[in-house]
Amino acid sequence: MTSEDRAGPNGPAGGAGPGGPAGGARTRDSAATRRALLAAARELFAAEGYDGTTVRAVAERAGVNQALLFRHFGSKEGLFAEAVTGQALQVLHDGPVADLLPRTLAKIMGPEGDPDPGTLFFAALRSTGSPEASATIRDELRAAYGGALAGLADTTDEADAALRSDLVLAWLLGIALLRKVIRTEPMVSADPGTVIAHVTRATDALLGREAR
Repeated sequence: MTSEDRAGPNGPAGGAGPGGPAGGARTRDSAATRRALLAAARELFAAEGYDGTTVRAVAERAGVNQALLFRHFGSKEGLFAEAVTGQALQVLHDGPVADLLPRTLAKIMGPEGDPDPGTLFFAALRSTGSPEASATIRDELRAAYGGALAGLADTTDEADAALRSDLVLAWLLGIALLRKVIRTEPMVSADPGTVIAHVTRATDALLGREAR
């Protein structure tokens, strides 16, 4: 198996001195290093936003040298774009569009430690350090989710379908904000199944779909 250079958060890539590898250094293949960096970036971007996340912090959380981050993603902007859009869009493609809303809600209402689409979307909305990058991500996520939700609306009026879609997106982002960022009660301790059932009934009515 092809291995990536040994890397630790405080030592150079490839780098052990005469006394051996630095503490905590580990051999990673390229794919594992990339996965570790993306996982660390998602956690930090979701919690701190773009501005509050440093490449050093991402590399340290992933257990690799900063040089490997730049090797894989080119820049902090490149890492942000892939970390946020990749994870958020995965939910969109994980099943039928008809089940997108409950599937997304299940992620938002899921346990801590696995940043959900709403939280990552919110991270993009909060990010001002790179307006161009965050605007591109916002547009991509809004177009993907908005287009899918608009397609569920029972109307031939495209403008009305887009409006209904935006209203659903606003609701999803609001739930993610209250549960994961502001952490208000009763949202934090609410039973996920109950929330999903309530919101699904309400959004079915908004979209003009038959109640399920």
